[in-house]
Amino acid sequence: MSDETVQARQLRTREILKHLKKKYPHATCSLDWTDPLELLVATILSAQCTDQRVNIVTKDLFKKYRSACDFAAADETELQQDIRSTGFFRQKAKSIIGACKAICEKFNGKVPQTMQDLITLPGVARKTANVVLGTACGINEGIAVDTHVGRVALRLGLITSTDNSKDAVKIEKELMELVPKKDWAYFSHAIILLGREICTARKPNHAVCPLYSLCPSNHI
Repeated sequence: MSDETVQARQLRTREILKHLKKKYPHATCSLDWTDPLELLVATILSAQCTDQRVNIVTKDLFKKYRSACDFAAADETELQQDIRSTGFFRQKAKSIIGACKAICEKFNGKVPQTMQDLITLPGVARKTANVVLGTACGINEGIAVDTHVGRVALRLGLITSTDNSKDAVKIEKELMELVPKKDWAYFSHAIILLGREICTARKPNHAVCPLYSLCPSNHI
C-alpha cells in the first residue's frame, strides 16, 4: 500500500464517486422489497446466497408472511422449508423469527430506525442494519460492507492495510472517513455493482472499468 495521505484518499474517493455516478446513476439494492421489514428479511436471507435466488424465494414468502408478527408466529420448521433454497436455512429461520419477535415485543411491530436498536435484533449486525437504514429509511448511519465492497476497496487503495481486508467493521470505519455521508448508501450499492460486473473476484476487467485511471491496482 502507498503512503497516500487520508486527505489524498478523500480527494480520490470523490473522483471515484463522480465516475461511479456516471456508470451507475441509479445504483440501489438489487433485493426486491416494499417496506423495511421485507428488506430486513431479504437481507438476512442474502447471506451466502445470490440476490436473484432471494428474490425468487421472497416473491411467495412475502405473500405468506405479511407482518413482523406473522414471521414471529411462524412454525420454525415450516419457515425453514420456505427459505431452504437460500442455504443455511436453519440459522436464517431462527434469526428471522427471533428478530421479528423482538420487533413485535419491543418496537410495536415496526422495524426500528436506529443502528442502536437494529443491532439488538437476533441475526442483525451492522451490514444488515446499514442496508435497511440507508435503503429503506434514507438514513445514513454507516456503509454496508460485503465481500464485494471489501475486495474493491482494497484494490482501489481505500483500505490502508491488507490486515483489514476481511474485517467489515474496520473497512466500514475507514470508508466512512473517505466517503461523504450523503453518499454512504449509494457508495455501497455502486461498489457492489462494480464488484459483480467488472471488478470480479477472479480478475478485474480493466478494459471496461470506469475507475481504471484512479485505481492503484490497474497493473494486475
